Amino acid sequence: MRLPIIIVFIVVSAILGYRVISKVPPLLHTPLMSGMNALSGITILGAVAVYAAASPGVKGFSAAAIILAMINVAGGLWVTQRMLEMFKKKKK
Repeated sequence: MRLPIIIVFIVVSAILGYRVISKVPPLLHTPLMSGMNALSGITILGAVAVYAAASPGVKGFSAAAIILAMINVAGGLWVTQRMLEMFKKKKK
């Protein structure tokens, strides 16, 4: 019975997240990306702690959380690096 509620929550969260992010001015994307990388790092630490102490059924969820947070951190660092390259002076 809880599965439809979870699906509705995920769909509404995705739509709201997209609408909020699409209204952020480009000037703020780099600071927001840095903040999200910090939050993803905390998520990784929490998921590793859960993975270490959890039952086998929960280890799958914590492993998925670790993988997804690592993808977010790597992607955020990659995007931030690309944005910072735009501000470097070009060599003549």
